Amino acid sequence: MEIQLVGVVGAGVMGRGVAQNLSQSGFKVILIDVSEEILKKAGEEIKQNLRFQVMMKKLDESQTPESILDNIVFTTDFKLLEKCDYVIENVTEKWDIKKDVYAQLETFCPESCIYAVNTSVIPITRIGSVTKRPGQVIGIHFMNPVPMKTMVEVIRGYHTTDETIETTKNLLSRMGKEVVLVNDSPGFVSNRVLMLTINEAIFLVQDQVAPAEDVDKIFKGCFGHKMGPLETGDLIGLDTILYSLEALCDSFNDDKYRPSPLLKKMVDAGLHGRKSGQGFYTY
Repeated sequence: MEIQLVGVVGAGVMGRGVAQNLSQSGFKVILIDVSEEILKKAGEEIKQNLRFQVMMKKLDESQTPESILDNIVFTTDFKLLEKCDYVIENVTEKWDIKKDVYAQLETFCPESCIYAVNTSVIPITRIGSVTKRPGQVIGIHFMNPVPMKTMVEVIRGYHTTDETIETTKNLLSRMGKEVVLVNDSPGFVSNRVLMLTINEAIFLVQDQVAPAEDVDKIFKGCFGHKMGPLETGDLIGLDTILYSLEALCDSFNDDKYRPSPLLKKMVDAGLHGRKSGQGFYTY
C-alpha cells in the first residue's frame, strides 16, 4: 500500500510536528483540530521551525518553508479525511476524548485507511476495540520535537496485522525514522520507565531534597543525559505527564504511578512547561 495523503488529528505540539515532518518527507497532509486558534498557532509554529532550519542549513535545498506549508491543509472539518490513506491521531491522553475522535474517524475514513495512535500510555488494543478495523490500528510513539528525533517506538496491538506494520514502517522510513517494534502494554517501554523517573524527580523537588536545577544537573553530569527529567517534563508538557501517570495508575492499579501532589498543583495553576512559558523553568 503506497501512502499519498495522510490525515493528522490534533494540532498541538506533537500533531504539528508530525504534520511538518510528513510534509517535508513529500506527503500531502490534512491537519485537523477542533480549534481554529490552535490551527493558526500550528501554522505559525511550523513556519518558525522551518525558518530556523533554513538558518541552520538543515532544510533540503529543493524545499522552502512556503512549499512545505503548501502541502498542509489546516481544517476543522473531519470530512476532508475521506480520501486519506493513513491517519495519525495526536489528541490529549484522555480516553473519553480519544474514543470520540475514533467515532468521527470511523464515519469519514475509507475502509482501507490505517489508524496510527500517537499515544504515550493508552493501550493500542483498547483503541482498536472501538473501531471496525482493529487489524489496521497501530501505535506510533513519536518523540518531541518530532522533526528532529529519528527514533520512534511502534506498538503492535493484539489484532494489528503484519501488513499494517509493514506499511507503517515504510511511511516512517520515508520520514527518516528508525523503528523499534514493541508489544502492547500501558506506557509501552519508554513511558513506563520515563513517567516514573519524571514523577520521582518531582517528588524530590516537593520534598526539598534538591531544587529542579540540581536534580537535572545530576542526571546530565553523572549519567550523560542531554536533558534532566524535569527539563524533559517541561518539554513534554506537565499536563501530559499528569494524564499519563493517571492512565498508568488506572491501568496497572499500582500506586507506584500515583502523581506527585506538586505536579497536580502545577497543572491546576496552568504551569504546563514550555508550551505555557512556565514549568520547573521559565521560557
